Amino acid sequence: MMLPGRPMVRVLGAVDVSIASVPVAVGGPRRQALLAALAIGAGHAVPIDHLVSVVWNDDPPPTAASTLQTKVSRLRKVLGHGTIVRVDHSYELSTDLVDIDARRFEELLHRAEQARPDPATCVELCRQALGLWRGRPFGDLADADGFVLEALRLDELRANASELTIEAELALGRAETVVAELTAAVKEQPYRERLWRLLIEALARSDRRVEALRACAELRAVLGDVGLMPGPWLIELEHAIAAGEPLDEISRRLPDRTTAQTRAKSDTWVSSAPASA
Repeated sequence: MMLPGRPMVRVLGAVDVSIASVPVAVGGPRRQALLAALAIGAGHAVPIDHLVSVVWNDDPPPTAASTLQTKVSRLRKVLGHGTIVRVDHSYELSTDLVDIDARRFEELLHRAEQARPDPATCVELCRQALGLWRGRPFGDLADADGFVLEALRLDELRANASELTIEAELALGRAETVVAELTAAVKEQPYRERLWRLLIEALARSDRRVEALRACAELRAVLGDVGLMPGPWLIELEHAIAAGEPLDEISRRLPDRTTAQTRAKSDTWVSSAPASA
């Protein structure tokens, strides 16, 4: 739960801090990398050795430890007293005093998944979750070794949130309103079967069954070009559309989308913090 006036570390876009909805710059790329690394491990002690490696891309200067301490002090001035604490040979970002947009996004997505029986609530929660995004996770840091895995995981969850939104929109009878969005989405991500399935369902529910069958054939061709075959859901859905069967019953028999694998937080660092000397 977000509290008014409490600082929010934002990583769903360029790394910065927002206080009372006002963006606050945290400094250059190294200070951003430090804050992002602390945010990934928020609520846990992040070893200083890991922070040094992330901030200086495995090429730290001899003064790295003391320079890191200075950067932490400057971040504390932005976030407030007690927000970053020293724990042995580690630093920890307090989740009691600081919010993180990525964590808020995942909380909202989890609530949206639980609300699937209530499509209107599901859509509202998904829209709130997606509204937190401002660009690539970690901004210009997304391709750095310390952030690339977490950036990919968050991107996958964002795609899942978009798909869940469309699924709920379909359940609300808004098939025609999502066709254009889905058509663009499958062009951008042609190997994502879930998007194709939603597009095919949306076309069929919009009384555009011929176009839906053409989309089935297009998916086969797209996957065939890379030596793949679509899942068995396509045959069942294609037959139902061609036979004019009600799609509601067919959809209930098809496997649900799941985010279980991507919800597991990636281990961008696995280490025991060594005791301080």
